[in-house]
Amino acid sequence: MENSTQIFGIRAIIEAINSEKTIDKVFLQKGLHGDLFNELESLVNKTGITKSYVPVEKLNRLTKKNHQGAVAQISPVEFYDIEHLVVNVMESGKTPLFLLLDQLSDVRNFGAIIRTAECTGVSGIIIQKKGAAPINGDTIKTSAGAVFKVPICRVDHIKDAVFYMQASGIKVIAATEKTNNTIYDVTFTEPCAIIMGSEGRGINPSVLKVADDKAKLPLLGDIESLNVSVACGAFLYEAVRQRR
Repeated sequence: MENSTQIFGIRAIIEAINSEKTIDKVFLQKGLHGDLFNELESLVNKTGITKSYVPVEKLNRLTKKNHQGAVAQISPVEFYDIEHLVVNVMESGKTPLFLLLDQLSDVRNFGAIIRTAECTGVSGIIIQKKGAAPINGDTIKTSAGAVFKVPICRVDHIKDAVFYMQASGIKVIAATEKTNNTIYDVTFTEPCAIIMGSEGRGINPSVLKVADDKAKLPLLGDIESLNVSVACGAFLYEAVRQRR
């Protein structure tokens, strides 16, 4: 399906990357070769843009135009600089509440989380450049437009964001079942950031290791986990409850 957040053609995508356009993902035709194609591959690898090698049929479904074996998705929103955002929030006088999403990959979960974040007054959402769900039409629809209201930052690694939060006096709380603490044992009234993990793996062990605190949701049934967007909502509303 064609949309205004797509560009196609090898040269056009190279120019977009060199012009520092915010590109979420590049789809490259599997098995394609050539000097210009190799130049694009090299540039994508150098800049760390998420890429996927797909059959030509997939590219043909993305666009009816002459794509030359490459289609890119451009983000419909501008991303914030994490340092500027944190400083502005700290200086605003409000108690910061940030969300760190560790490689959450489902766009509908992402959109639902953004919607809840807007409703609970989250100061900003931080995602990783590689491996994170893109902001596309499904994200926008599921967020009910909240994606245009909540500041979103992209960082090279979530661990970098954790260290920056901690250096700024913001406590980092990991949402994980690997703890005896529930959300009712943890304090959310001070400046804090909540880490939510990916749908399958949860929070990366190296990220979990550097968190200041950990908390889980009490589960009283037989199913061992909640959908990540539902779990995130429970964490955020416990923060709201404590701050009222």
